Amino acid sequence: MDNVKLIISLLVASFAIIIPTAISGDPDILTDFIAPPNATVDGSFFTFTGFGFLANGTQLPADKFKVVKATMAEFPALNGQSVSYATLLFPNGTTNPPHTHPRAAELLFVVDGELQVGFVDTAGKLYTQTLQVGDMFVFPKGLVHFQYNAGTSYAIALSAFGSASAGTVSLPGTLFATGIDNAVLAKSFKTDVGVIQKLKAGLAVKP
Repeated sequence: MDNVKLIISLLVASFAIIIPTAISGDPDILTDFIAPPNATVDGSFFTFTGFGFLANGTQLPADKFKVVKATMAEFPALNGQSVSYATLLFPNGTTNPPHTHPRAAELLFVVDGELQVGFVDTAGKLYTQTLQVGDMFVFPKGLVHFQYNAGTSYAIALSAFGSASAGTVSLPGTLFATGIDNAVLAKSFKTDVGVIQKLKAGLAVKP
């Protein structure tokens, strides 16, 4: 019996060596921070000023949802730090359409107005909530979620991510603005090609 246990243990160990482990988050770094080659590193390198419009009275978008990101792309000091931010701006009646973040959970904090939010788990269950100023809501990593300003006033939220580059996969854009064959989409959504063409036309980038 002991020999059987030993053999099983060896097999498990060998599979752990042979089969690569999937990494679903940011890798750890072996330095305090990562600076671009030949960059001058001082306090300004670790400072992001892209959210200044929240305090300086800059005109906010009046009719369209807008997101202002502070990810590794906009703020290089975040490289290797496994964290990033976004400011979400919602004129009344606008939505952040269903989407996912494949590399991070999202922690949303409402700083102004009111938002309806929700996500769908892998069992197909929908979880929704109406958030007021000061409320927080977490969207688990990789799950489809949305936010909607159904109120009559402006809404602003801050989102924190557990990745320097959480990534965003917009469902409307991914499905209807990337060239997937109309017939495939029509069969998938149990509709006809004409409906799919209308959806694609509505999501086409305006010149």
